[in-house]
Amino acid sequence: MNRDKKPLYRKENKTPYGFHHNNPGDDFKNIRHTKKMKNFEGNHVGMKSGKNRGLDYTPLYKFLLSKVEKDWDSVHKEAVSRLDRQEPIYHLVALHEHEKRDFVRMGESSYWSGLYVDENNKLQKVNPNYTINNVYPSCWCCTYTFNGKKVTNKYGIDPEFGKQYVTSRQNK
Repeated sequence: MNRDKKPLYRKENKTPYGFHHNNPGDDFKNIRHTKKMKNFEGNHVGMKSGKNRGLDYTPLYKFLLSKVEKDWDSVHKEAVSRLDRQEPIYHLVALHEHEKRDFVRMGESSYWSGLYVDENNKLQKVNPNYTINNVYPSCWCCTYTFNGKKVTNKYGIDPEFGKQYVTSRQNK
């Protein structure tokens, strides 16, 4: 990883309500005085290193969107030099024709424009006409984003007819 430039990922916020750390070190405290440990010859259990928890790749996705219509080889080279691994690049960038998507959903409520590499080796949006106006929330309680910007379309409005449609919540 290139240490001269800022990385294209960040540690995820681990303080919100309901966040579970899945700490592998908690296992030993629950079994140390049980029959399972009776024949254990070591003095401790390893911490299982190599887990990649809590990484947010939003900076990478914004970087890739800012490089649309640029040479893919140079974009890829810079992105890889600023990442811990290269797999997250391909969450957004389609390598094959059948992988192309107008948008890509990351998590519950984050949407990003789908990208691909064209025949001239340029990074392109799959559907440049797909904008924030095309994204409609599927629930009323979450904050939806498209390419890092808050979606302002309202839940419960049918995009085709512009009328309020009946949901299961309204029937009760």
